[in-house]
Parts: sequence; structure tokens; C-alpha cells
Amino acid sequence: MAVAELERSSWELGEGDEVVPGRTVVAAVGGGSRYEVFLVWDEGLYALAIAKVIRPDQAEDERALRELGEEAELLAGLAHPVIVRGFDAVVDGPRPHLLIEHLEGPSLRRLLRMGGALDRQQLLPLAMHVAAALVFLERRGIVHLDVKPDNIIMGVPPRLIDLSIARTFARAARTRGVIGTDAYLAPEQTGVDEWAGRMGPASDVWGLGATLHHCLSGTRPFPREKADRDSEDPVVRFPQLVREPGPLPASIPAGLADLLSEMLQKDPALRPAAAEVVERLEPLVMELPRKLSFSRRGMTGR
Repeated sequence: MAVAELERSSWELGEGDEVVPGRTVVAAVGGGSRYEVFLVWDEGLYALAIAKVIRPDQAEDERALRELGEEAELLAGLAHPVIVRGFDAVVDGPRPHLLIEHLEGPSLRRLLRMGGALDRQQLLPLAMHVAAALVFLERRGIVHLDVKPDNIIMGVPPRLIDLSIARTFARAARTRGVIGTDAYLAPEQTGVDEWAGRMGPASDVWGLGATLHHCLSGTRPFPREKADRDSEDPVVRFPQLVREPGPLPASIPAGLADLLSEMLQKDPALRPAAAEVVERLEPLVMELPRKLSFSRRGMTGR
């Protein structure tokens, strides 16, 4: 959506305005084609929170409202240390929105833009935490479908956010067309007939693999020209369909490089499960020169 379109479809809420009574805007913090996002003070929680408000041009759209309700229901059934929490949903009324947890810290994308590649001491615990969250989702029959640097908030622990396109295994398998963010899409998310019907937990493993590759190399694993994003040729728009990921630094341990290569296998059946990713990351995390290391058995002193 063009900038002008976003401006025309804005609620134009500023500091002190109410999203609904008792939920007051502190600041606008961003948004996308469907939502505006505000930091708000909520009187019921008596705390800061985030309101994801459907833009006014879509506030009566049946699909937008249905998907808002589905995301709210999904969040209500999830409680995990690495997944953002949902507190409330207002589907009826002039400003349909979700009220979710306010997380302190920058997004992983912001860190990558500011400083380039991450060092392994920062990356490996992050990878293990997010992989563990994917195991949790998989065990509850949920696929996130948009694992990427924008959707990881760098805190202690890091947090996986934005379940707006998450769905059950059955619904994911029925989904056709492009879903997710181009640079981090598994082949089965690109809308290509060859891979239709194969979306599932392995798609999230791909998204995490592409994200970790980006973190280690400092660039997206399947770069393309800006103009290619509008191409009607899927091979041009989605180079991951035909290309191998870009090179990783030579200093990356062979075990980690091999794991990422397997996570980015085009055939979802050849990718490791999220639980295997956790298991294979654990010894790499335990080798890090740090006072505390994350493992499946908890925090251990070094």
C-alpha cells in the first residue's frame, strides 16, 4: 500500500486520544496495510499495552474482522515465555482492535539494520529460544507462517510476535496463494502449484532458518532486485525456488552451517523438525564463553 493510501486510511489518533474508553493512546508506533499500531495506557490492566487497530477503510470488512477474531482466539489459548501475550479483543464497534503485550526492546530487524551480522554469542541463544517456541506451537497444531526478523523482539528472552496469519495445520494445508513475507517464505508459501498443500510446521523451520542465515551473513539469504518484487514470474519474485542460499562466513562452525542448510531445504519433508533444531543448537549454545547458558534443562553456570 502506498504511503498516501496509508495516510488516507489512518485513524489519525494522537497522544491522549481514546481507542475506546479507558484505552488511551500514548504514541503511534507503526503499522502495516491492515493495522495501525499504538502504544496505549489501559485502565483495566493499569499498564502500558499495544493496540493493533484495523484501519478505518477495513473496519467493516468481514474478512478483516474474522481474522482479527481468529488471532485473538489463538492468543488466548497460548501461554509461552517466548510468545507475545494477548489481553483483549474488540471486534464490534468503530475501532476493532487487539490489545497485546507491550514488549521492551528493538526488533531483530532493527538490530540487523543498525549493526549488520550478529555474533554467535548473541545469535545461538536467540535461535534456541525461537525454535523452542515453534515446538510449542507445533504441539498445539499451530503454524506461525511469518517467522522473520521483524517479528522477533530482542529481550530476555526474545519474543515471537504477530500471529495475524497463523493458522491450524489443517487450514494451512488448505491455504493457496502467497502468504507471509517474500524474503523468508518457504517454497510451499509462494503460491506455486508444485508445492501446493504442503504448508505446515516445516514452513516455520524454513522461516527461522532464513532469519538465522540473515543474522549470520548480514544479508537476506536469497537476495533479489527491488523491481523483482512485482514480477508475475514466481521464479523472479521468489529466488528461493531455484537458488541456493548465499554463502555464510567461513568462521561459522560446520555443525551450524549444516543445520541451516537443512532448515533451508526446498522440500519440507527434508527439513529437521523444530524439536531437532533445538537439540542440535543446544551443544553449540553450551560451548559459548558466557557465565550463563540456556539449555532445555534451564540456565546453567559456567
